[in-house]
Amino acid sequence: MRHGTPADHPASLQYVYSAWAPQFADRLHLTTTQSNLIGLAGNLGMYSMGVPIGLFVDHRGPRPAVIVGSLLLGMGYFPFRAAYDNSSGSVALLCFFSYLTGLGGCMAFAASVKTSALNWPHHRGTATAFPLAAFGLSAFFFSVCGSIFFPGNTSSFLMLLAIGTFTLTFVGFFFLRVYPHAHTHTNASYHAVPSGAGLSDSQQLRRPSSEEAKLTRNGHSPFQDAEPGTSLAAQTPSTPDVGGPVDYSTPSRGAGHADLEAGYTPSPTATVVDEPEDADETSSLVSKSSSMPGDVLVQSSVDMDRSHRVDIRGLRLLCNLEFWQMFAIMGILAGIGLMTINNIGHNVNALWKHYDDSVDEAFIVQRQQVHVSILSVGSFAGRLLSGVGSDFLVKSLKASRVWCLVLASFIFCIAQICAINIVNPHLLGLVSGLSGLGYGFLFGVFPSIVAETFGIHGLSQNWGFMTLSPVISGNIFNLFYGTVFDSHSIEGTHGEYSCPDGLMCYKDAYFVTLGACGIGLLVTLYTIRHQYLERLKEEGKGTAED
Repeated sequence: MRHGTPADHPASLQYVYSAWAPQFADRLHLTTTQSNLIGLAGNLGMYSMGVPIGLFVDHRGPRPAVIVGSLLLGMGYFPFRAAYDNSSGSVALLCFFSYLTGLGGCMAFAASVKTSALNWPHHRGTATAFPLAAFGLSAFFFSVCGSIFFPGNTSSFLMLLAIGTFTLTFVGFFFLRVYPHAHTHTNASYHAVPSGAGLSDSQQLRRPSSEEAKLTRNGHSPFQDAEPGTSLAAQTPSTPDVGGPVDYSTPSRGAGHADLEAGYTPSPTATVVDEPEDADETSSLVSKSSSMPGDVLVQSSVDMDRSHRVDIRGLRLLCNLEFWQMFAIMGILAGIGLMTINNIGHNVNALWKHYDDSVDEAFIVQRQQVHVSILSVGSFAGRLLSGVGSDFLVKSLKASRVWCLVLASFIFCIAQICAINIVNPHLLGLVSGLSGLGYGFLFGVFPSIVAETFGIHGLSQNWGFMTLSPVISGNIFNLFYGTVFDSHSIEGTHGEYSCPDGLMCYKDAYFVTLGACGIGLLVTLYTIRHQYLERLKEEGKGTAED
């Protein structure tokens, strides 16, 4: 798993924003709403560019994205340190640099998830859980380093973020690899092509073109020089489709691309019966005595997985009802989590200053870093548990991975109830811990759900579409939190803003997110029911066609 984790480690530093945002806002005399705008810009960079970054990763492979991501992370954090030291800075510029940090993290994240999904196709939930867990644990790593080496020193902590994020991501580049599976394209005699009537794209095979056949006979495959997980459109000449209408659910980037990403080729030991010259070039190699509908004689066990039998992306994705169900769930639950993640530092400030007005700034900073660490560890645990747990649900219980999202909804509900009622800051860890756990459960399983529902071949770009939803919900919930907090704040003699009302500073914001949790739970349960009925229809259709 080392091939995905190093590059992914610094990617989720939106968590650590709460560890330095209140002090940064005080130093530059920013309101809570302005501080939240800067944090939201980071979220925007993390989630808004998922589609183009996904396309880039799907076409060019994960490694170039890691290099660009490391540069953006370094370029984003250095100006924050300079602004803090100078006690001045334009909010618009700070939002731009925050956006760069989120964009850099997005690129590292997309590369890591894609690599893990390709390298371990049999255990995709568990495989993607590890880089996702590292994604959640990164804030803990930097928070602990800051509290140990730079206690109470926000300037040095920002320098640590600038140097550390660049270095870790850059080093991860050298460990990131997509490895081909045991079966290789060099020995392939047939390639998958767009499906005809009644057969999926993994069930129809075509003869290779004469040019490809010559290369194969000479011991050279047109695919062997390409790095696995990259598009071969620029290297493989397109072959005209033979017979039947074109199914645009299959990408037109070259016949080998989907196979290469999936790590699948026909077994070199399979026996292929020669057909007469006038035989249909798209004749199916389907077993007449197959025990499963649509079983293919030449296939791997990986290809039998739904994620390798479907390929829904682009406009077809936007016309798919399941996409909008997932989009709504992601938006609601991620927005709830992001509100606490971006504002736990303000919660700490408000509760401690109301509970004990004798605490100094260094103590507040230390408590903020503790809660960022709790959030991060909770997210790490949630991502790991949901990834491994979702594999258990699918393989052992034959249940949907979406049940993990139901659990995430319940966890978020409990977290919001705690936030509404806790007035003792010593108990605030329940809010940060449960919020991190719920957020981890959400993001730990969601990439696997997207891959299974819409196909592995367009995972990065489809995931990019999915992550647009937190941009909308995150903005709404965070700006509402800032508005509520500012309505209770007073301006000090030196221009700084503070809220002396304790829990009342933010309580109303959590009433709204509690209602959103209920809506998210209902949508999730409806999605499970809808998917169950759709899968029954697919099985019935497959049996009828067989």
